[in-house]
Amino acid sequence: MIMSSSSVAALLYVLSGVSQPLLMTVAKDAGLTDPRCQLYMLFYYIGPALVALTFCDSNNKWTPSGDHPSFRLILKGCAIQCLDIFAQMLNYTGSILAGPTIFAIIYSSVTIWTAVLSRIILSRSMVTTQWVAVFLVFGGLGLTSINSAMVGADVFKGSLFVIVGSCLHAFMYVFSEALMTVGEERLTVKATCAIQGLTACTLLLSWQLLFTVPHWEETIGSSMREAGTTYIQAAKILLSLSLSDLVHAYTFFHTLRHFPGGATSAGIMKGLQAVLVFIFTSWIFCGRTGGVEMCFTSMKFVSLVVVVSGVVTFGKASDWASSTSSTSAPSLTSKIHKSGYNVISDSESNATPTAL
Repeated sequence: MIMSSSSVAALLYVLSGVSQPLLMTVAKDAGLTDPRCQLYMLFYYIGPALVALTFCDSNNKWTPSGDHPSFRLILKGCAIQCLDIFAQMLNYTGSILAGPTIFAIIYSSVTIWTAVLSRIILSRSMVTTQWVAVFLVFGGLGLTSINSAMVGADVFKGSLFVIVGSCLHAFMYVFSEALMTVGEERLTVKATCAIQGLTACTLLLSWQLLFTVPHWEETIGSSMREAGTTYIQAAKILLSLSLSDLVHAYTFFHTLRHFPGGATSAGIMKGLQAVLVFIFTSWIFCGRTGGVEMCFTSMKFVSLVVVVSGVVTFGKASDWASSTSSTSAPSLTSKIHKSGYNVISDSESNATPTAL
C-alpha cells in the first residue's frame, strides 16, 4: 500500500525530530556547542532557509510559483521566527545541559502548551478530558524537573530552559498555523518555511560575525582541539544538523497545513519522538559519553509514561470533541478542526482573522 504524501511527511517529521537531540549530543562531544556562540543554531536554521532556493527559476530569478505574499504577511512570519529563535536557543542549549532523554520528555509537551495558549489567546474551548490531559502532562514535567534536580545543577538548569523554550515554541505552532489557514491572505508551506528560515539565518549569521569570529579560539577552537575534532568532522556534524532540520522544518509545516489535526497532530508526534529518543539515547550514549542523564532510570521512565500518556489522551479527546461538535452542529459555517480547535472555513476566508 502506497503511503500518502501527508503520511510520508509525518514519518519524516518524527524521524528527523529524533535525530536532532542525538546530533546535538554528538556536537557537544565534538566541542561545537559553546552556548555563547550558538553556532549550532545557525546550522540548525540553514536547512529550512534552503527551501527559498526552490523559488528560483532557471535564470536564478526568485519566483514564488504564483504566491506573492504581502510585505505585511512576510513581516508577521519574520516576527514569529524572532520569537522562535529565542525558544529554540533555550531548547537546544537545554538539550546540551540536560541530555537528549530529558529534553525529549519535556519537549513532547509542546502540544499541551499549544492547547493552553490557544485557550488563552484565541479563547478556544476545551473539554474536561483535555484539561485532565493538560494537568497530567504538567505533572509529568514536574517529575522530570525533580529527577533533573537530583542529577545535578546543570541538568536542572537545562530542564528549566527546555520547559520555557517549549512554551515559547508553542506560540510558533499556533501563529504559524494561523498564517497558513486563517484569513483572506495565507502563506504556503514553502513560503512559511523559507521566510522563517531566512530570518533566523540572517540574525544568527550576524551574531557569528560580531561575536563568534572574534572569540573563535576561546569558544570553539580550543574545545575542538581538546575533543580531537577536525574541521572536516565538525563540518560533517553541523551539516548533518542542517539536513535534519531541513527535513524537520518542511515536514513540520506540511503537517500543520495538510495532516489531519494540524498543530495538535504535530504535537502528538512529539510524544512518539520522545519515546524513540529515550530508546536510542540509552542504546547509543549510556556509558559512552556524559553521565547518568544519558541512561535509563525508573524515574525517567515514569516521567516519560506520564507525559506521553497525557499527550495521547489529549489527542484522543480532541478527536472526540471534533466528531461530537460536527455531529451536533453540522449546519454551522465555522468548522471544527480535528485538533479540537475552531478553524475558519473557506467560505469565511474574507472574515477578519482570529489570530495575528
